[in-house]
Amino acid sequence: MDNKITGAEALIRGLIAEGVDTVFGYPGGAIMPVYDKLYDFSDTLNHILTRHEQGAIHAAEGFARVSKRTGVVIVTSGPAATNVMTGLSDATMDSTPLVVITGQVSASLLGSDAFQETDVVGITQPISKWAYQIRHAKDIAWAVSRAFFIANSGRPGPVVLDFAKNAQEEMIEFEPYHRCKFIRSYIPYPTVYESDLRRVADIINDSSRPMIISGHGVMIAGAEDQLATLAEKADIPVASTMLGLSTMPSDHPLFKGMVGMHGNIGPNYNTNRADLIVAIGMRFDDRVTGNTKLYAPQAKIVHIDIDESEFNKNIRAHATIHGDAREVLTRIIPLVREAKHTKWLKSFELPEAVEREKVTKDAVFRDDPQGLPCMGEVAYKVSMAAGHDSVLVTDVGQNQLLSVKHFKYTSPRSVITSGGLGTMGYGLPAAIGAKMAAPHRQVCFFTGDGGMQMTIQELGTIMQYQTAVKIIILNNNFLGNVRQWQVMFYNNRLSQTPMVNPDYPAIAKAYGIEAETVERREQLDAAIERMLKHNGAYILNVMVDENDMVFPMTPGGQAVDYILLNQNEVFDPSSKK
Repeated sequence: MDNKITGAEALIRGLIAEGVDTVFGYPGGAIMPVYDKLYDFSDTLNHILTRHEQGAIHAAEGFARVSKRTGVVIVTSGPAATNVMTGLSDATMDSTPLVVITGQVSASLLGSDAFQETDVVGITQPISKWAYQIRHAKDIAWAVSRAFFIANSGRPGPVVLDFAKNAQEEMIEFEPYHRCKFIRSYIPYPTVYESDLRRVADIINDSSRPMIISGHGVMIAGAEDQLATLAEKADIPVASTMLGLSTMPSDHPLFKGMVGMHGNIGPNYNTNRADLIVAIGMRFDDRVTGNTKLYAPQAKIVHIDIDESEFNKNIRAHATIHGDAREVLTRIIPLVREAKHTKWLKSFELPEAVEREKVTKDAVFRDDPQGLPCMGEVAYKVSMAAGHDSVLVTDVGQNQLLSVKHFKYTSPRSVITSGGLGTMGYGLPAAIGAKMAAPHRQVCFFTGDGGMQMTIQELGTIMQYQTAVKIIILNNNFLGNVRQWQVMFYNNRLSQTPMVNPDYPAIAKAYGIEAETVERREQLDAAIERMLKHNGAYILNVMVDENDMVFPMTPGGQAVDYILLNQNEVFDPSSKK
């Protein structure tokens, strides 16, 4: 009996052994042997043919973020490999586990400027967790097993395997695949020391105005229950970063909303009045902190993170714990005393009341039935109609900032967005991947008219695989977020932000997707109902007010508690009686 297989088959058997059942990609010459072998494993491995390699990697990101599994991408060499670079950088910034397999010319041609040869490893090393070139078939199982171990352990991230064509074609002896569980030079889960836990517990027990900021690391670790237990035991208000949204249900009494440039007033204001901030799985991004020199001047900072390179990088910490969030929280809960912080919790109510009066009422719920809907109003109404177990996927811009604020959720992994890189065009393919990861959940994708056009070709993927994504275009005929900055900070000079848009329902019809346009507020409720009742994909093209802006807002360079309620009014509780 012939016991030999090709390198291409060894790769596919390795993917299956790692539990992969879905891959995203696009074929081409240098990866052809792998695609030929995929034909034999089509009953086991479901390949999703996207319309562009960028779509493939963003779809894999959405799949990974919802499923907590490693997303897999397969593309060819040259331009296909370079087309995934944006997604690689996005996945690195947002700690998303991916294994990206790129085709490459045969090893004998490397360095000869062969057709579609690109130095994939050299390009991707700075924007990936690990990059390795497979030049011989004997190295495939070793490389694949290490790739999956590295991608989805410790702080997750994308891994690149650059697969030379000769290695795909070479014959090797078939051997059982062994998953990697240990790499001598890589320690993804550090030892958490009892002394660090006790020190932090003492700091929490001694605080009178504590606040937790929950980041994406809580979600990655699956520590949502532990977060709630700690907060409830010590009566600590919880805010989150944008990527930390849905680590606590939006209706939990201790959840106070999002921090940062467009965060909720309560947690932003009280950041600079807290005597303790416990930061869990977050990196103190500049959009969260505002002016770092003016950040949390009264607070001791406790930073818990799996990646020790984040410690003291942007904000100096009083104490740190290097470890997995779930392990750290599980072990620290017994050391923390039960407490009540009634007065401190009540201090979040006044700013939030002001927000409801000045922002929500004015900017979201207007009385004119003939007028254009507002972006926040659309997000809120879709959320209420879809139910709080839905998954929110956003693109980047005003659509993102308002939908994450007004969408409600009860389940973890319910908010999928591009955070660190802020990638326009991310949302549509990410929504496809999210729906494929969770077909039982409603996936509502919010986008602007600008971001929609960046990856609009992925409507073809929806058509081919009948992916029932609900697409809500908040259409203001502008690059809205850039326009807001131009109005506020560049003397209303609207340079290259007005857009002439296509007829989206007509485009949807060409792809066999149901669609309609909403032009007046009175049409919105019925249109949302039709969209959600429809079994397949649906595009709701909602014309919104071009003058809509995202408030509250902390402008760049200001302290986090310098909060604009509108273009002219700064939140100042000292002026209230």
